[in-house]
Amino acid sequence: MKIRRILATAVVAAVTTPVILLSVTPALADAKPSAASQAQQQGERDKPSIEELEKAAEKAQKAYDDAVAAGKAARVVLEAALSDDAPLAVAAKSARKEAADAATVQQNADQALTDAKAVLAALPETATVEEKAAAEKAVADAETAALSAQDAKAAADEKAATAGRAADDARVAAVREYSKVQDATKAALEAKEAADQALADARDEAEPDEPECVFEGKLSTVVTGLPSKIVAGSTTDFSLRVTNGTGKTLDEVSPYVYFHATDKSGYHVIDDAFHLQWSTAAAPAWKNVEAGGRVGAISPLKAGARADVKLRLKVDAKAPAGDGLAFVAGDYINDDESCGGNLPTEYAFELLAAGSAADDADDAEPGKTTPQTPDTRPQGATSTTPVNSGDPAVTGSLASTGSPSALPRFAGAAGAAVALGAVAVFVGRRQKATTAS
Repeated sequence: MKIRRILATAVVAAVTTPVILLSVTPALADAKPSAASQAQQQGERDKPSIEELEKAAEKAQKAYDDAVAAGKAARVVLEAALSDDAPLAVAAKSARKEAADAATVQQNADQALTDAKAVLAALPETATVEEKAAAEKAVADAETAALSAQDAKAAADEKAATAGRAADDARVAAVREYSKVQDATKAALEAKEAADQALADARDEAEPDEPECVFEGKLSTVVTGLPSKIVAGSTTDFSLRVTNGTGKTLDEVSPYVYFHATDKSGYHVIDDAFHLQWSTAAAPAWKNVEAGGRVGAISPLKAGARADVKLRLKVDAKAPAGDGLAFVAGDYINDDESCGGNLPTEYAFELLAAGSAADDADDAEPGKTTPQTPDTRPQGATSTTPVNSGDPAVTGSLASTGSPSALPRFAGAAGAAVALGAVAVFVGRRQKATTAS
């Protein structure tokens, strides 16, 4: 991370420094720091400490938590304001009912006036004075009632409209307030994430540079007893010897073995047909080799010492005839987190169909190594059991359980590379052999 930051700072300085500075004499350049350098130094001085960033992150977290709580409360207020049971909503509903009732009263009054006028108009010429007076009075009373009902309806309509506007305004105000709270919560979250990121960056930058893994050619991994011809359906026992020729103790060494093969066409990968197990004198029970080819761990392996691992290969009987490569390698990690490993060595073999005879098979010979790019971050750990091979030069212990260390996985990486590129290798070899014949 520090390297990336230094490079980034250098790039920015190179881009932002005025071109005119290129014409300054070397003496002046040595005497006075550039504007970019001064700005960088000032930036370093103004940079907040990790403690200050931690306090800022805590404050931002609290502000966000408060905003979330306020958002929940605002949600309750909003739901209450939008509910039909809200006081203003109830008042508006009541006013609308009063207006509807007033409309009915007015409609009845208007009908009564119409009926009274019809009775007055229908009086015969022989009607008495009292009858005419009564009909005229009925019309007058009906007109008064109709006017009163009309005024009452107008007042009820105005009351209903006012109550409706008040209820709507309350709903709109609640929605707006809730939207403001949501915006505040979003802003608080962004501030919290920025504070958290600033703190994480500062902590990352403050971490010391980790040691890189290196190539270690003096750590040797050699296979013995692996035949150059292997029959499908058979079980083959062989061994792997790991030797520390580095001149220093390696605190934990992990050997790797990986089998890769294709059928005779060179296009069909049959790695899944190979099943590998390992065993030691201290841990005699056969254990399956982990994914990626890791064969336990040796802790520690002293300078000049070696350790042997027994290996057992079982090949599925249905595996087709083909060509294969066994890759072996080793890596290590020390207590100070320094790490490294050797490059994979390949052992070529011919895979024969089930039932074939392989009596004339010699031991497979080591070929060229396959270069890989090592990872630089060791991880994980293993539990160990003592190694006792009977050889006084063998020291250290071999893990019977544990997860891979994610060191530079030279052998595991070799397996992945082989899976991608071995087709071309095998096809090229066969084409050469065919041309030569």
